[in-house]
Amino acid sequence: MQGSQVYSKTRPAVEYQPQSESQHQRIGIYGGTFNPVHNAHLLVADQVGHALCLNKVLLMPDAIPPHVDPKSAISADLRRQMLELAIAGNPLLGIEDLELQRGGVSYTYDTMKTLIDRHPDTDYYFIIGGDMVDYLDKWYRIQDLVKLPRFHFVGVRRPHAQNETKYPVVWVDIPEVDISSSDIRTRIRQGQSVNYLLPRSVAAFIKEHHLYND
Repeated sequence: MQGSQVYSKTRPAVEYQPQSESQHQRIGIYGGTFNPVHNAHLLVADQVGHALCLNKVLLMPDAIPPHVDPKSAISADLRRQMLELAIAGNPLLGIEDLELQRGGVSYTYDTMKTLIDRHPDTDYYFIIGGDMVDYLDKWYRIQDLVKLPRFHFVGVRRPHAQNETKYPVVWVDIPEVDISSSDIRTRIRQGQSVNYLLPRSVAAFIKEHHLYND
């Protein structure tokens, strides 16, 4: 793998040390539809944040994902509210709502260029799964994206992915947890339990607002 680094889950744990706003920042960006956010999302964000000694990991919900087969998602406002509930109590995690504010289809190049222009002294670590790494060649303006200053890809290995690429990627090994938003939606629609798949606060919110029943 060219230009790759590996951070093994066997490395000693690194405690998160917050810094003042005046100091240089290392910020993780973890994008997704989060429909709904679940415990595997939170595990990835937290583990990567600690492994790379990031100041913050921001979960970034998209407005309309640029997929060939677009996902049918509930409103952005509801997804953001669930994210707020999910990260409550963890100072390492936050929310970046740039793509929600902008609306429309979201492309990583456009988003990261905007963030870097706004915060030129911040290093950004864009977190993706190994399955997405496999398709980096197909990403919009991928050659320009990897050349952005202070931009870094962080790859999280997936069991059924190739987990390798010609592009520079920092690999982080974390515990494998097989949870998907689509499976959670199916379980809710079928009246099955979703205990321990997502935070209790998020499950309660889904029940209160009768989400994913249809």
